[in-house]
Amino acid sequence: MRIGIATFVTDEGIRPDTLARAAEERGFDSLFLAEHSHIPQGATATDGSPIPHRFHRSLDPFLALTAAATATERLLLGTGVALLIQRDVIHTAKEVATLDLLSGGRAILAVGAGWNRPEMRNHGTDPRTRGRLLDEQLAALKAIWTRETAAYDGDFVRFGPLHMWPKPVQRPHPPLYIGGNGAAARARVAEAGDGWFPTEVSPAELRTVRAWLADRGRGGAVLNAPADPSRPEELNRYAEAGADRATFQLETLPEAETLRRLDELAAVAADYLA
Repeated sequence: MRIGIATFVTDEGIRPDTLARAAEERGFDSLFLAEHSHIPQGATATDGSPIPHRFHRSLDPFLALTAAATATERLLLGTGVALLIQRDVIHTAKEVATLDLLSGGRAILAVGAGWNRPEMRNHGTDPRTRGRLLDEQLAALKAIWTRETAAYDGDFVRFGPLHMWPKPVQRPHPPLYIGGNGAAARARVAEAGDGWFPTEVSPAELRTVRAWLADRGRGGAVLNAPADPSRPEELNRYAEAGADRATFQLETLPEAETLRRLDELAAVAADYLA
């Protein structure tokens, strides 16, 4: 089982290139960056609580991951997650392909259907149909990446024949991980994803999902488990349950504090780091 880092990179914390270099030096296999284009004034979390400060300050993940790519050689570079339903699918196809090219084939696109309804409405996205939109966007991305001439005619995504380069280095395309904890997300993994990127899952549930995917011919899907570093014994349980990667959520901190925290996380996961 590999160990990754998931975090918000902001204008107030460690730079993405410095963070990526430090993560690679300590043996972590991947870095996943969250995305929020903005936070509408007055918006709250799903439970009505204030939205954390870091959500307001996150950098664009693709620009930040490109900076990370220039500072590393092996580290996998992922979104965690990109809010595809708020994005133009053609631009996103080009951004991911460009990141994959510049990084030498290290890009991962983890996507989610989102939860901040005011945010998605500001992008012209109807929250009621965002799942159907996401399904079409995933199909459209694959078409753009894998065909010399791509076209798509759906209910929400439509474009005529087009040419888009660069194509991704990875074949047939960079891995598509599906974020989310519910049945819809798991079904999307079985239908269109290369991996699952939940925000919470127990080892028992992970084992069940692994078997469920295998029954549907998707036993090779990459399962990412969000691990709690305060419970290091869980790492072994996740590994035994079939997790391909455990991911630690890294607090958004200044550089010196972040490096100390990375050292602490590396010590917790020492048995699994390269």
